[in-house]
Amino acid sequence: MGGIGRLALVCAALLLGPAAEAYTLRDALAAAYRNSDLLEQNRYLLRLQDESVAQQIAGLRPIVSFSAASSYSPTSNSTVNSLNLVAEMLVYDGGGTALLVQAARENVLAARQGLVNVEQQVLLNAVTAYVNVWSSIQSVQVRESNVRVVTEQLRAARDRFEVGEDTRTDVAQAEAALAAARSQLAAARGQLEIAEELFIIAVGERPGGPGGPGALPDLPYEETRADAIARNNHPAILGLQHEVRSNELALASARTDYGPTVSVQAQAGRSYGGNNPGYGTTFSLNLSQPIYRGGQLFSLERVAIATLSASQAELNQQVRTVIQAVGNAYAQLRIANAQIQASDQQIRAAQLALDGVREEASLGARTTLDVLDAQQDLLDAQISRITAQADLYIAGYTALSAMGLLTVDNLDLPVPEYDPAAYSNAYSNAPARVTSEQGARLDAVLDRLGRN
Repeated sequence: MGGIGRLALVCAALLLGPAAEAYTLRDALAAAYRNSDLLEQNRYLLRLQDESVAQQIAGLRPIVSFSAASSYSPTSNSTVNSLNLVAEMLVYDGGGTALLVQAARENVLAARQGLVNVEQQVLLNAVTAYVNVWSSIQSVQVRESNVRVVTEQLRAARDRFEVGEDTRTDVAQAEAALAAARSQLAAARGQLEIAEELFIIAVGERPGGPGGPGALPDLPYEETRADAIARNNHPAILGLQHEVRSNELALASARTDYGPTVSVQAQAGRSYGGNNPGYGTTFSLNLSQPIYRGGQLFSLERVAIATLSASQAELNQQVRTVIQAVGNAYAQLRIANAQIQASDQQIRAAQLALDGVREEASLGARTTLDVLDAQQDLLDAQISRITAQADLYIAGYTALSAMGLLTVDNLDLPVPEYDPAAYSNAYSNAPARVTSEQGARLDAVLDRLGRN
């Protein structure tokens, strides 16, 4: 179906009124969450962090290996075959490996907050796309109405010209105004098609007949309250807090590398052939202590210190960025509200002026150009209000995002919510088997989300 055909369907769906099932903003947000490949990508990236915990935990567990060897001695013309089972386990390393396990868990928590941040971006993009389609449809309707009005004015100008009341100049002015109105309508329809394509990218499906964004999100009246909420809830801040804690643990682990490491080993084996075939079992306790590593350990500690300091600075900067985003969103809310009020006053005044100019024109006191100018003033005021309305909704949801509250859970959207702990619970404890009961439950969760 061509672009004009899709446009007609969208506008028809809007014009059907309450009898048609409206495609609400909540529908769009739920679809964006359900269809987002960006979210799916980051869910798998989170699993990488979950696996890092499993890998660190494995360092605290026994390592059991099997080996088989066969050797031939030309001197004795004999072959010795051996089978060995070796078990080794770390007993003491100053707590370094345990600290790395905790650091990995903090990285998982940071990655989960990163996933929430991506969720906010996906939902905010969906809001913007929905509002742009909604405002574009209104703009098309207003410009279609303007084309009809100007067409009627051109017809009237031609009728008056036929009876000698208007000049050829009046008719030409009306013709020029109609051509301009049709050009603006074509541009508005093109913008609607562009908005529809951006909607598909953001939401993952074509828009239905938008029923309007509904009420603005519930926001704190005072900006200082919004700042406090953002400091405590924004996923970018919470994620960096976990990252800082992880780097603190990594630094503590690096400082344990100067100390001793104790491990135990048990080996059982059997040899065949040679001079001393039979069974053998050995147990050993191994102690190692670094004495000189060429400055490597000091360098690793300095790297850990620098990494920690960088993450602390990044956290401080992120707090400032989030607070600025809250301030910007509230400023945009105030601007949009003021523009809507001004546009309402402008529309009322422009409508009164147009009515008056039309009346005066009917008495011969005004020209066709005066009527067309008054009509254009009203059109400009209507378009300004549509734009201000769109800006108001986008600013409202941007403020919600800046506070860290633009999430499926907070909005109570009608869609199954992804549980980031499901995979972690199943695999981050380093199970010996690939599949598990927890893994089966995770697969069931993914199936409900419509994912493979």
